[in-house]
Parts: sequence; structure tokens; C-alpha cells
Amino acid sequence: MKRQTLLFLIPLFLCFVSSLQGMESPKYETRAVWLTTIGGLDWPRSFSPVEQKKQLSTMLDRLKGCGVNTVLVQSRVRSTTIYPSKLEPWDPCMTGKPGKSPGYDPLSLVVEECHRRGMEVQAWVVTIPIGEWTSQGVTQLRKKRPQLVKRLGKEAFLNPDVPATADYLAEVCGELVQNYDIDGVHLDYIRYPEQWKGPREKAHITRIVRAIHQKVKGCKPWVKLSCSPVGKHADLARYSSLGWNARDAMGQDAQRWLKEGLMDELYPMMYFRGNQFHPFAIDWAEQRAGANVAPGIGIYFLSPREGKWDLDEVVRQMHTTRNLGLGHAFFRAKFLLDNVKGVYDFVRQFDIHPALPYPSTRFVTAPPDRPQRLIRKCLKEGDLLSWQPSFAEGGVRYNVYASDEWPVDTEKAEHLMATLVRDYSVAVPMGSPRYWAVTAVDRYGQESLPLQMEKQQARGGKNLRRGYIFNQATNPY
Repeated sequence: MKRQTLLFLIPLFLCFVSSLQGMESPKYETRAVWLTTIGGLDWPRSFSPVEQKKQLSTMLDRLKGCGVNTVLVQSRVRSTTIYPSKLEPWDPCMTGKPGKSPGYDPLSLVVEECHRRGMEVQAWVVTIPIGEWTSQGVTQLRKKRPQLVKRLGKEAFLNPDVPATADYLAEVCGELVQNYDIDGVHLDYIRYPEQWKGPREKAHITRIVRAIHQKVKGCKPWVKLSCSPVGKHADLARYSSLGWNARDAMGQDAQRWLKEGLMDELYPMMYFRGNQFHPFAIDWAEQRAGANVAPGIGIYFLSPREGKWDLDEVVRQMHTTRNLGLGHAFFRAKFLLDNVKGVYDFVRQFDIHPALPYPSTRFVTAPPDRPQRLIRKCLKEGDLLSWQPSFAEGGVRYNVYASDEWPVDTEKAEHLMATLVRDYSVAVPMGSPRYWAVTAVDRYGQESLPLQMEKQQARGGKNLRRGYIFNQATNPY
């Protein structure tokens, strides 16, 4: 269908999606959340490492409980970090004091805890803004690399027009990829500042993206590279972006990056409603080039202090994105966890079945071999499902499925019981489905054929609410 013809159908389309009930839950769907650390917005407010770890564990449990499978954790804040870096100082959000270490590695903790819950984690890197002109991070960067820094009012920014900016940001991202088992690098504010005077050259921003892409993929090609462009790529034939768009206003040629393979996925910041949301969501879907796009949903507008949206607005947007085959990402974690206007309760039902993060489409290799020797053991504290890997290659994870019908249909999201397991066993709760199957998943998200449980190993029981099986039998959460 031609683009112009499709846009004529938008009003009818919106009536349709707003009335959808019980839409089939997809097996692959990126369900992300931005976990903002600047100012402790989404991060535990306590400066006690023990309390931070405790509160973070509770937060991740609840995010897992409403279907989130991807956490975008703000790692480079404003020329400051939440991890020990050789390039930039500690951000004060961890201790209340600029440059002071919290005594542990918060990013390492987030990665470990997300992986233990079967969630992917991407290091969110704020690129061009670097903070107030007199802040510690900016002062340090001005001394080391003064040619990169540009002052606009009281704020400082990396200069996109200077070629060395691309090299420096690539170095920042390279440090992250080399030191952490992250699943992706997520670039924020990869564009010209709003205050910028003069031309905004798309080629200069693309130069930065290309340098980061080469650094990330040269180190670990399976690590996804994503960004959060302005939510409207450009003006459409029938709908204006009202002067605020990624390509023409801010120098972000994001759809081109996706088509050329410089980006693996996009999280456009679609914090709008009505005709500023739905037609542009269709545009992202049409131009996705077979890759993953997960629009950012502005749930912060549900707060009376922000925008006074009704929950129905979020409901319509999520139905639209799912019907278009797109994922969804929530800005921000606190508004979701605080259940503002019932958004957590709605998301928990909307995403009632688990989903796998959208796999990478850039590297197509042979899928991994299936695991071997699936066994269900009866123990005093409950049953244990275990298997053996088919090879010793690192980075392989496992998906676990269950059903009361044999063989288990591993194409149905409702049969997913545990995702991206990094161990070789899971606990089997009482009353769980009778039949089980396990698949192997490589670092690119490609899945093996399933290993089905033999019928004689099955035990009786009623169905369990999906998605709450432990990923590690020895360390349940």
C-alpha cells in the first residue's frame, strides 16, 4: 500500500486499534524502559551501597513482573559515569559528591541483576551534552581536550562539527563494550543542541555514529547499537512535524542509519499524542528496513505535574505499536513503577506473556545447536528441570517453554516460562504445565530447534501464570 494511501486510513485505523481486545501477544517484542540515573531520578535515592543494591533488586523484580525485557540504564550521564572509567569522573548520583566512587561498580551490578532475570541491558550513553560549564566532568574534559568542548550559555557540549568528537565518543563506547557484558550501547542526544547557532550538518552527526559503530562492532559484533532519535523523523505528506523532527531540524538521519546498518535498532522518542503520534508511528514501521523499532511512550505525561494525560492515551499508543509490529519503551521507570494512573497494572496485563527482545538482523549465521539431555528431577523442595549444552561456546543462553500439550509449541509466547537463562537448570514450581522444551540462543538472538521433554518424564498439574519461573534454581528472586 502506498504511503499516501495508508495515511488516509489513519482515522479508521485508530478506531480499530482502540477497540482491540485480547490481541495476540508476539513472541518477539522489545519491551524496554529507560532507567534514568541523573539526579537519582529512577535510581535508588539512598547513598548507601547496601540500600542501593536492595532497592535496585526490588525495582528489577517489578519491571520483570510487568513484562519488561530490556533495560536502558543511563551509564554516561553528562561527561560523568556510573562506572569506574579511565576517561571521565564519577557522577554524583551515586554518592552525592562529584567524582567520588560508591565503593562498588553500579553498572556491573545492573548488568548482573538484569541477566539473572533474563532481561537484556543496554548502556545508555548521553553523547553531545556534557553538563554545566563549571562542573567537574566538563572542567576535566576542557583541560584534556579543549578543542572538543563548546559553550552555549551556562551549558557545555561536545562540538559535532569537530571530527575528533567522533573519535572521543567512540573511545567512551569502546571502554563500555570492552569492560562489560552489555547487550547494547544506546546513544542519547546524538544530535545538535537546540541552542545551536549555524548549520546543522547531518553528515557530521553521521560521522559520529559511524565511528561508534566501527568501535563497538570491531570489539563485539553482537552488541546492539541503538539510539533515541526525535520521535518524528521528518514531515509527512499529510502531517507536519511542526518544526520538530529528527532529520531536518536536528541533523539525525536515523532512518538512513537503520537502512545502512549503522544502527541495529531505534527507540524514537514519541512523546506526543493524536496526529503527532500515530501517523509518525506508521512512518517508523514503514521505514524500519526489517530492523527493530520500539517507540518511546511518554508515560511521564500521566503525572499531573507533567502533562495530565489519561491512561487511555497510553493504551491507544501501545495498541497501535503492537499492531504495527513495533516494540515499546517507557520513559521513565519511576512513572511505571509508581503505577501512575494505573499504568503498571495495565502494562502487566497488556504484556501478560513474556516476549524475547527483538534479535539482531545484521549478522545472519547458522543458529546454535539445540541443547541435549533434558531431564526433570523430583526433589524435596520441588522439581528441577536441567539440560546439557551441546557445545562449550561462550555466550549461549536458553529459553524454557512449557505446555499441557505435547510437543510444546515454541512459537507461542504463552508457552515461554523463562527467557535468556544463563544456567543449565530452572526450578519447576508446583502446578506447572506437564510438558517442557528448551532452546539455545546465541548472542545475536538466533534460536535453535527445541529439545522436547520425553512424554514419560511429564508430571500432572494445572497451568501456572506465565513468566514467573526462576531463571536460576539456586538463586531465586
